[in-house]
Amino acid sequence: MVKQDHYPLPLPDELIEWLRGAKIFSKLDLKWGYNLVRIREGDEWKTSFKCKFGQFKYLIMPFGLTNAPAAFQCFMNEILQDLLGICVVVYLDDILIFSKTQEEHEEQVREVLRRHIKNNLYCNTEKCTFHVEQIDYLGLIVSGDKVETDPEKVSKAVDWPIPKTVKQVQEFLGFVNFYQRFVPNYSKKARPLFELLLKDKKWEWGMTQQGAFEGLKQSLMEAPTLIQPKPNEKFYLECNASDFATGAILSQKDMEGKLHPVAFYSKSFLPAEQNYDIFNKEMLALICALKEWRHLLEGTETPVEVLTDHCNLEHFTVKKVLNRWQIRWANFLVDYNIQIKYCPGTQNKKADILSRRADFELPKGGGEPSSILDPGFFIAEISTDSSLDDMI
Repeated sequence: MVKQDHYPLPLPDELIEWLRGAKIFSKLDLKWGYNLVRIREGDEWKTSFKCKFGQFKYLIMPFGLTNAPAAFQCFMNEILQDLLGICVVVYLDDILIFSKTQEEHEEQVREVLRRHIKNNLYCNTEKCTFHVEQIDYLGLIVSGDKVETDPEKVSKAVDWPIPKTVKQVQEFLGFVNFYQRFVPNYSKKARPLFELLLKDKKWEWGMTQQGAFEGLKQSLMEAPTLIQPKPNEKFYLECNASDFATGAILSQKDMEGKLHPVAFYSKSFLPAEQNYDIFNKEMLALICALKEWRHLLEGTETPVEVLTDHCNLEHFTVKKVLNRWQIRWANFLVDYNIQIKYCPGTQNKKADILSRRADFELPKGGGEPSSILDPGFFIAEISTDSSLDDMI
């Protein structure tokens, strides 16, 4: 029985954000990885195994141990502790050094290498890269001001064979899902493939599924570039809610003054949240988006411009009667400098699409939203009369 080591691995998105503003990069890849760490004396027996040649035990940490990633990340963080987030980011054995000037970079690379020598760590020179303006890291091409897909990784999706089973569809979507923030209208394009994953869904691969499969691969080839967030500049937040999910896009203006995406976000509602009315769903969409990007949006000097297709949301801050969860939301919003602006749905399609992802749909059979009151309490059912639209 192994006691789980809960030392956290860093979040890739957080590491990428730390690189903003950098001008030059170097990447180090450690040789032998986990095998560089010695198992504590007296604990070697815990790794013992038996084969036809006898019984053996490891003296160094092998690949495959349940606690190996956590132990190795802790080991690397201790070595480079005072440099993390300043000029170095580390994800297991991938070490990235970033700087704003050539002079700084040369000294910082030397310092990292000195610590490697001191701790008997060795680099695989074939996988190391030095003094470049952009670099591939954690499956992305990154620089100080933008993030792009890695062409080498995208080529694997382009050459992906046609799936023959549900499991193969899951594998393809799992790969593409990593890059979904780069794919416009991702949910619409992937919908026919997500439908194949539904429980008790009969396998059917026709023209619709083939078109979605090829469309996603084409979208990856044409993926847009995301810009790195600039904390001191104005943010624009587009959010929207559907019956079953919320979607949001965080943007800033690029060098040409055009709005450019920083990040995308979507989340399915909990069963209780699915019963909210449209106003509360739209408000919840805003709250979820602010929580997702709290590290960027909390306490900004320049107001965050929130674009919503629900006009009543503009008046939330002056609403006099609030229910319990609205009071909690109001208290939460105190920490944010936001300016809510109404944007008709026809102009807010990007966030609307995210909130309607196919994989967020309500499950069939017992998953529909229901009223907590007995139907007998209602005097009459209210229906929409389209003839009243011109009068409103």
